[in-house]
Amino acid sequence: MHANASQICFALYFRSLNNLQKQSILGTMVSSPLSIRTLSLALFFILLFNPSLSYGYGHSKVVMTHHGGPLLTGTLNLALIWYGRCGRVQKSTIRNFIKSLNNEGDRTNLQPQVSSWWRVVESYQSAVPGARYGRRRSPRIIVNVVKQVSDLTYKYGKILTTVDYIPKLVHDATNGDPNLIPVIVTARDVTVQGLCMGKCAEHGVVENNKPYIIVGNPETECPGSCGWPFHQSNYGPKGMVLQPPNVNMAADSMVIALATTLADTVTNPFNNGFYDGNMVHQVGPGSACRGIFGSGAFPGNPGKVHIDPTNGGAFNAHGNKGRKFLLPAVWNPRTSSCWTLM
Repeated sequence: MHANASQICFALYFRSLNNLQKQSILGTMVSSPLSIRTLSLALFFILLFNPSLSYGYGHSKVVMTHHGGPLLTGTLNLALIWYGRCGRVQKSTIRNFIKSLNNEGDRTNLQPQVSSWWRVVESYQSAVPGARYGRRRSPRIIVNVVKQVSDLTYKYGKILTTVDYIPKLVHDATNGDPNLIPVIVTARDVTVQGLCMGKCAEHGVVENNKPYIIVGNPETECPGSCGWPFHQSNYGPKGMVLQPPNVNMAADSMVIALATTLADTVTNPFNNGFYDGNMVHQVGPGSACRGIFGSGAFPGNPGKVHIDPTNGGAFNAHGNKGRKFLLPAVWNPRTSSCWTLM
């Protein structure tokens, strides 16, 4: 019964959403009260019959708990591993995003800044039970790229598995250095085990509790899963598609995936830090708010964003050297809700 009711509600929701989009101009909705009521009613029943779709929007479902383990603090020394023939724009965009995490702005002081987003991630240091910082500002977490490795030969093939190849790739790039956190960024023709199935990047632990991050490339692998909101989604409501702020769908989508996973890694590096759910299905502070980029977000709509007049790109954060980024919402431990820059 639920499946049939859900299908009817989805059809009603999509029809109403399409009608509203046809009547919208530059994000300003002009619609009849009946259309709005129909859309709202359909959305209510979709979430009622499909509670998993409301995850990240239904704040009451999230219980972000500290499970006793340490967080990453102080200085994070990253080793960027470009696996395969990664694009020039993708490399520069990702590097620029990382530099922007600790950048407090230039003389123009344009707001909001990427560093403001990072401040919320840093605030988890104060959320640890018994933390000496209390409600004062948490210490900075400095992120540096200290090493870059390029593998143009696809040494371990074009299908990377968690058990067989990722640990070897991490070891080759870091030489066992415990002070390096490897971040593997894959090329467009590389498939990563476990990605494109509800997540577009992943963090894990190898080599005696060494955390790592791997980021998939949605250019050809799964743009309908990991390219939204810069590509039409394969799932859920067919909302508006935004222009990427750095004019590259894959690069800007990978920044979103990296930001999400970096937040989860810092707050839960060894799978015993902050997360919602259980040991098998952990949802971190970055993952808890998926699909939300600004206030007023709902399924199929990323929420309030800025539009760059020079290229039409959608963004919500200013970064290093004038770069702009669209960053995902993150779970705020002080308000127990999804926090956005806008």
